[in-house]
Amino acid sequence: MENKNYRFETEAIHSGYHSDEHKGSLVPPLYQTSTFTFSSAEQGERRFAGQEEGFIYSRLGNPTVKVLEDRMAHLERGEAGLAFSSGMAAVSAVLTALTKTGDHILCSQGVYGCTFGLLELLKSKYNIDHDFSAMTSSETLENELRPNTSCIYIETPINPTMQLVDLEMAASVAKQRGIPVVVDNTFCSPYLQTPISHGCDIVMHSATKYICGHGDVIAGLVIGTSEFIKRVAKTTQKDFGGTISPFDAWLLLRGLKTLPVRMDRHCENASMLVEYLKTHPKVETLYFPGFSDYENDTKIMHKQMKKPGGLISFTIKGTKETAQLFMNHLRLIKIAVSLGDAETLIQHPATMTHAVVPKEERRKMGIEDTLLRLSVGLEAWEDIKEDLEQALQNI
Repeated sequence: MENKNYRFETEAIHSGYHSDEHKGSLVPPLYQTSTFTFSSAEQGERRFAGQEEGFIYSRLGNPTVKVLEDRMAHLERGEAGLAFSSGMAAVSAVLTALTKTGDHILCSQGVYGCTFGLLELLKSKYNIDHDFSAMTSSETLENELRPNTSCIYIETPINPTMQLVDLEMAASVAKQRGIPVVVDNTFCSPYLQTPISHGCDIVMHSATKYICGHGDVIAGLVIGTSEFIKRVAKTTQKDFGGTISPFDAWLLLRGLKTLPVRMDRHCENASMLVEYLKTHPKVETLYFPGFSDYENDTKIMHKQMKKPGGLISFTIKGTKETAQLFMNHLRLIKIAVSLGDAETLIQHPATMTHAVVPKEERRKMGIEDTLLRLSVGLEAWEDIKEDLEQALQNI
């Protein structure tokens, strides 16, 4: 594609790929190879020494993977990207690259259960401490930073309570201390939110979710400065080995082409369902960006998000057993822990995605036993509503 700034929908299809470099293939070719040959021993020496550009071994780089990395960097407004075998491989590589023994990580009030597990592992094995912050104001954030804080880690919206963090505020405070801000942008995708545009430094995705969109890939992505991406590529990705397969990268490129169309439908369906659920007598509390009990969330959403997204969390009136009974009566909606798929999915965070988090910590995060997280799919919203309605009638 020529060097021009196109709109997001166009860039999601064309950026990072030049067909004339790949024998004119319209679709980026799948380079399903583990290694690459050299024209001479001297060329191999130059490539390993970093004196010549070129591919060596697919754990260190692959042409199909590079198209994905370049496209995601462009969409997220970063300098460079790096693809991983899973979202948690990406999280692990970034946090270990940014920390050393004795450091401290300040996190948003809630994080994905496996991220919480990683933080606990870093604390117990390597004495890397962490705290959770509401991050509701500059003063709150400044007071919770320590002299040894090495990075700020943010989910927004937070999984699964949908609470928002003001990215510009967090980035402003962090820059005064020279602390990098890492944002998990999985729930939004770059179509709805670009944290780097708001002053943040590093963006991560579980690409398994909206980037893929079809429930058939496990992958992760990291976007940042060229210097940071090179550092991670040469250390915590290369040596830990969490690299993506070329085929999975090819599938993600396919998914990216329809990301804007899919996200529009996810958001439209979710907004319609929020209107239905917000007045239902068996729904106690509803969590959705722009419709929330959290102070200032609507203001933050309009400042940094294009649309509210496709995820809804809500609590059922009753007990954990009531919530589980409701789930068991669903027919169209599937019980599964992923999100961003064409299918509508529901899960129970307290016993599923966040089961590793101790109960007291879960409650501090706002994860009650009656909380459910709904990933709204691409079906007719009326069919999703009817399934919710018949299940609610059975509790």
